Amino acid sequence: MSLALINAAPNPSVWVEWTGFAAAFCTTTAFVPQLVRVLRLRSAREISLKTFLLFSVGVFLWLLYGIDTGSKPVIASNVVTLGLSLSILYYKLKFDRSAKKEMKL
Repeated sequence: MSLALINAAPNPSVWVEWTGFAAAFCTTTAFVPQLVRVLRLRSAREISLKTFLLFSVGVFLWLLYGIDTGSKPVIASNVVTLGLSLSILYYKLKFDRSAKKEMKL
């Protein structure tokens, strides 16, 4: 194989990283409609507080993992996802009395 063909081949790590960014974009932006709905209705009654708390902890752990491994897609997506999920949690507590009662348990 000639050296020109080797250099012309796409770098697999670049492709993998861009695939990671594409996946991160899809999974992260999936929370935007939920946040918009909560804000529009001024209610998050149908959202499970326990589920979103657990989810937020998991996202935070993924963020730590991404920082430790230096994975840019993991870091970027989890910073944004954590912000979105914490926003939803904030509005859940702000708008819903039942959530406030749940937090006191």
